[in-house]
This record gives sequence, structure tokens and C-alpha cells, in this order.
Amino acid sequence: MATGPRYSLPFRRRRERKTDYKQRRAFLISGVPRLVIRITGKHTIAQLTESTPIGDKILVSANSAELEGKFGWKGGFKDLPAAYLTGLLAGTRATSKTIKTAIIDLGLRRVTKGSRVFSALKGALDSGLEIPHSKEILPEPTRIRGEHIADYAKKLSSNPDRYKRQFTRYLASGLKPEDLPDHFEQVKKKLLETLKKETQSA
Repeated sequence: MATGPRYSLPFRRRRERKTDYKQRRAFLISGVPRLVIRITGKHTIAQLTESTPIGDKILVSANSAELEGKFGWKGGFKDLPAAYLTGLLAGTRATSKTIKTAIIDLGLRRVTKGSRVFSALKGALDSGLEIPHSKEILPEPTRIRGEHIADYAKKLSSNPDRYKRQFTRYLASGLKPEDLPDHFEQVKKKLLETLKKETQSA
């Protein structure tokens, strides 16, 4: 006698590769805010979220698009330097709200050593947040500053047409990609100074 299908259909969000329910259950049990890092087609997004019975509550959020208008960022929005600054922005906002610890939530993204998500994680760590991690997964400081991009630009400068195509975003913003590491440090300094003033005046 037929008893129906013998297979178990995964939940819709699991089929759509949006939610790992086993991992999410561990997050819920922990009771610690989650640092959710997502890389979209254009931007880096970092959020501190808290799980509640009616859904996730966003405690603080940062988007790499903010870097341009508020802090004068002229680089890309989803490369390693931008990811770091976005994580730093989210983390600093979190610590200003007395959030001290978090756990990283990468969703179903494959873990790759030194990737953009871990550059954002490094930014959050440098803000003062305590987040369990392995130091080996973090990008090298030189890559976070964009020195690899600057070096590549120098090599490509001998081919003007390709150079312009490759760095259209930088050049349109008035930034030579060779100057990215110095620009990164300037924006990082301005970001920390601005947020410090905002916290003191709050």
C-alpha cells in the first residue's frame, strides 16, 4: 500500500540557500547578537542583529554606500578596504550602544581565508567588539589597506586603455588607484573622529 513520498523536503529558505537552520538554532540558543555580513553585487552590508520570537531585530547597521557621502570615500564599495571600513563603522556604532560581544553570521556563504567578509570582521574587531574567530582567516593588513590594488594599478599604468577600463570608478571619483592605501587611512581616521564626536554629543 502506498504511504506517500519517503523523502523529506527541506524548508523553502534552505532550498533557496538563504538560511542554515541548524546554524540559526545555535545562534538563537547563544543569546548573543549576530554580526551579519553580506556582500551584494554592489555593496558590503554589516548589521548587528538580535533574534526575537517575532523575528530578527536590527540593532545597528552599516552599508558601504555610506562611506562616500559621510566620509569622502572614493574607492570601490565591495572590495577589501571598503568591507573593512563598513565593518569598522558597524562595530563602532555597536560599541557606542554598549554592545560588547557578537558572533559572526555568514549565512550559507562559503568560508574563504582572507575574503571580504573577513575584512569586514577585522573592521568590527578593531572597533572593540569581541567576536570569536581564528586569526588565520583574516586578510593581511596590506590587503586591507588596498596595497595589492595599488600595486596592480602601477603595473597596469603602462596600458592606458586597460588602466582606465579597470579603474573607472576610482578615476571618476578623482582618486588614482595607486593612492588607495593613503586614501584608506585618511577615510578611516575621519570615520573614527566623526563617530567619536557623534557619540560625545549624543
